[in-house]
Amino acid sequence: MSTIYLFRHGQTDFNLQKIFTGWLQSELTDIGIQQANNMAALLKEKTINLAYTPDLTRCQNTLAEVLKFHPECQETIIDNRILERNYGDIGGKLHQNIIDQFGEEQYKKWHRGWSDRPPGGESYADVEIRIQDFITDLRSKYSDKDLSIAICGSSNSIRLFRKIMENASIEDTVSWTIPYDQYFEYQI
Repeated sequence: MSTIYLFRHGQTDFNLQKIFTGWLQSELTDIGIQQANNMAALLKEKTINLAYTPDLTRCQNTLAEVLKFHPECQETIIDNRILERNYGDIGGKLHQNIIDQFGEEQYKKWHRGWSDRPPGGESYADVEIRIQDFITDLRSKYSDKDLSIAICGSSNSIRLFRKIMENASIEDTVSWTIPYDQYFEYQI
């Protein structure tokens, strides 16, 4: 059985400005760098043999801070099944501008609705399919091993990872705020 340590990247410029980020790149703020260092401290005494991150600099930079304490880490794997939710046409736009243009109700559907896709984007239901495939793959590769695996993701990929691993309801899943200062530990 292997252990997973799942955690969120530090705060980015877009997070700070309340901009829909999704698959867009956004750099860590000074606070985000400190959050990455704090996560590194939280995981410092753990063993990490393997790491996963999507092709997003915010995740890669956060993971790099964590791995400074883990020379035992054999490999870092880029896997875009754990990418943040794609916000499509609203990516890069301020939350408030979307509210002003489309109304509060539509904003809520695109922001936290389960099956509502922003134009050109993904719903949570869509992201769950990607994350389920990733988890199935992890189980097939590592459940018979004794490894510790770090996974740095974004709030929406983590939200769906937690839903699957904790057998949570849709209502709970869409209500969660994924913190910058906590990791989630699972056995596979």
